[in-house]
Amino acid sequence: MPHIKLFIPGPIEVSPKTLAAFSKPMIGHRSNDFKKLYAAIHPQLQTLFGTKQPVFLSTSSAWGVMEGAIRNLVSKKVLNCMCGAFSDKWLDVSLRCGKQAEGLKFEWGTPVDPQALDAKLSSGEFDAVTVIHNETSTGVMSSLKDICAVMKKHPETLLIVDSVSSFSGVPIPMDELGIDVLLTGSQKALALPPGLALFACSDRAFERAATLKDRGYYFDFLEFKKNQADDMTPSTPSIGHIYALQSKLEDIFAEGLEARYARHAKLNAMVADWVVRNGFEFFAAEGARSKTLTCVKNTKEIDVPALNTRLKERYHAMIDGGYGKIKGKTFRISNMGDETEETIGQLLGWLDDCLKG
Repeated sequence: MPHIKLFIPGPIEVSPKTLAAFSKPMIGHRSNDFKKLYAAIHPQLQTLFGTKQPVFLSTSSAWGVMEGAIRNLVSKKVLNCMCGAFSDKWLDVSLRCGKQAEGLKFEWGTPVDPQALDAKLSSGEFDAVTVIHNETSTGVMSSLKDICAVMKKHPETLLIVDSVSSFSGVPIPMDELGIDVLLTGSQKALALPPGLALFACSDRAFERAATLKDRGYYFDFLEFKKNQADDMTPSTPSIGHIYALQSKLEDIFAEGLEARYARHAKLNAMVADWVVRNGFEFFAAEGARSKTLTCVKNTKEIDVPALNTRLKERYHAMIDGGYGKIKGKTFRISNMGDETEETIGQLLGWLDDCLKG
């Protein structure tokens, strides 16, 4: 079977170099070799997170840490900001954890409104807020700067941010912004195989966690903190993922963070130009569009599955046919990870050819 190159919003294409690192021989997860591995990558992780806090590695999807954040930080009631399929799901997760929770809903395609958030928090009933920075289902990126400015007015309320599809594609200076939990996953802009989550917590988050008794174990933030102090993880980690992460960090810092952010912005602009040139529209509101993926409104009512079939058959590549209630009404093109002007330009040419069909 031919390899189908992925231009979907995750999992995304993984380089041969990263896959080779992923398959390195195993080491004992309680050995000095593992401690050296974790210690070697930790300073770079802190730089990438924009934090002086410890950065944790969880062998799970990001949803594990998203649920863990609810269990560790919510004492009174959590406000789940909802503007797409994944942020909508966070409310359900909060309720399933037995927490008091309420959704602050925004129309799909629009970002979190800081003024609406401020008004809701003024009631004083919430002690935590969840935000998905880059709502992958809709291609919407909310302004963390504006959201964090609002949060500073409500110091008793902790901010939990999912950056799964934006992390390393745009700058997110955790400490400067005042984020209490910043979490991400391996399979999107980091361009690693799925199965690893990374996160960091503020001192306020640890203090809150220490007051709650129903944190569980696997995602207990205090267990992560205690183990990281010895360059360890609370439970058996996926060592292959960590080798792959080490390789990817080499790539990221060789390129340089500013150059990496600029590359993502340039590739995103190439896709945006293609959208306009072909008479489509953007699903995300102007000024709130993701820099790592594009959600295209299917204004021409093309047969998206047929387009993808032609793309796979002719060029061994695929895009995404839309997600949730907007599946088919939209399609999504990723420009995150290791993509270049050459690879994105090639994809857009292939799409032009397939549209003619």
